[in-house]
Amino acid sequence: MADTLDPKNPDKRTAERYIKSGLLDEKAHEKYLKSLPDLADKSDSVETRMLDEDFDDEEEDEEDEEDDDEADEAEEAADKE
Repeated sequence: MADTLDPKNPDKRTAERYIKSGLLDEKAHEKYLKSLPDLADKSDSVETRMLDEDFDDEEEDEEDEEDDDEADEAEEAADKE
């Protein structure tokens, strides 16, 4: 069984939700973040390489935008008729 989360010290991914819901005070969270030690000197560097990846996504995005523009223009023309 998982331990219950202490809403005073949540993960940064959930902090905003707790702040909005009133479970966490924003100033207290900022104070908590500032109290954390700097562990950068204990970290390891990671290099990631993508092999055999197809990087044509940018071209597909441009084609999608062109299709959207054409659809908008056709809709505007139909509205004018």
